[in-house]
Amino acid sequence: MRFVIQRVTEASVTIDGEVSGAIEKGFLVLIGVCRDDTRAVADKMIKKLLGMRIFADSEGKTNLNLESVGGSLLLISQFTLYADCRHGNRPGFTDAGAPDMASGLYEYIIEQCREGLKGGGRVERGVFGADMKVRLLNDGPFTVILDSEDLK
Repeated sequence: MRFVIQRVTEASVTIDGEVSGAIEKGFLVLIGVCRDDTRAVADKMIKKLLGMRIFADSEGKTNLNLESVGGSLLLISQFTLYADCRHGNRPGFTDAGAPDMASGLYEYIIEQCREGLKGGGRVERGVFGADMKVRLLNDGPFTVILDSEDLK
């Protein structure tokens, strides 16, 4: 599983001209599900995500998590995070999770983040498999890539 976590001052996702989800201060998270991922893998990733201390404290040090700043989450599924670009110029996606399995894990991640996010933040979302237009104002810029392979 891969999360691309972007610290934002605002972010939104639009589908067919309608805003599906929008947040102010928080994280825009692009979520890629691998064919071997499980709920146990998702649980580790969610714990790490919610504990990620990448907001500045009163001394300007990145020392605060989402809960500490009342931040929100915008969660977007993105199977292209498992693009294999090793051969030729057209990416392959054989490592990405099958749509039914990946969709189920995406929904699970949303549910668990809603249960785990404290401090007044909201959890917004895109729509699995939809053609989405994502806007964001990256704060910093500050982007972190979290890969479940690194959490073993």
